[in-house]
Amino acid sequence: MTVMCKIPKVCIINSPVSALPFERQIDTIIEWAKYKVGKFVCVANVHMLMEAYWDKSFHSVLRDADLVTPDGMPLVWVIRALGFKNQNRVAGLDILLAVCQRAEASSQSVFFVGSTEETLRGIRSRLAKDFPKLHVAGMVSPPFRPMTSMENQELIDTINGSGANLVFVAFGCPKQEMWMAQNRTQVNAVMIGLGAAFSLYAGVYRRAPLWVRQAGLEWLYRLCQEPKRLWKRYGMTIPPFLILALRQVVLHLSKNV
Repeated sequence: MTVMCKIPKVCIINSPVSALPFERQIDTIIEWAKYKVGKFVCVANVHMLMEAYWDKSFHSVLRDADLVTPDGMPLVWVIRALGFKNQNRVAGLDILLAVCQRAEASSQSVFFVGSTEETLRGIRSRLAKDFPKLHVAGMVSPPFRPMTSMENQELIDTINGSGANLVFVAFGCPKQEMWMAQNRTQVNAVMIGLGAAFSLYAGVYRRAPLWVRQAGLEWLYRLCQEPKRLWKRYGMTIPPFLILALRQVVLHLSKNV
């Protein structure tokens, strides 16, 4: 197996975030997937880092993750301010598209776990158009309630039996990250927690225009689409993150004056 270089990380409000440009993070995922290495990737935004800040058990999940990509632009800005000037955004939907493209070209197979049967059908339909030669090893929509140990083992056996190199997981944060961490030694593939990327790719929700994403306002665009579900989450996580991250950046800059 090719040995990958150590992945640089930046600590943002106590959680490690991988400081590598988008293409190098995709290269790393694909390299692991060639050998069906049991790894897991967390796609981090403000909500995820605040969950980890408040919950020690979840913090340990991010600490042990093999990659923690900077999904939200606020994370990208903090990483740049802390010295990694070339960092760009490594967002869930972009990861999905890039990994599928690379998997198709290298004859690697993918497996989708999570979301609803309707959403999975939408994903399969779009994949057939976008990546006609991509091998989809399987799609499973588990129950939304907690799975029993037997159900969980059946899911793992299904994934491993499919021969998939890559597993896209969408249970929502922090459930999907906890599930990947708990099962990393049993699943013989690279797992990537994508959450809302399933619904975006299937066309259930529209993605924000590029200029909105670059301005760091994608949260507002999503809030307008799902106000009942997201207003409380954003209200509880964005203000404290801004305070904590700003304090961290100011302290860093003051030490380097």
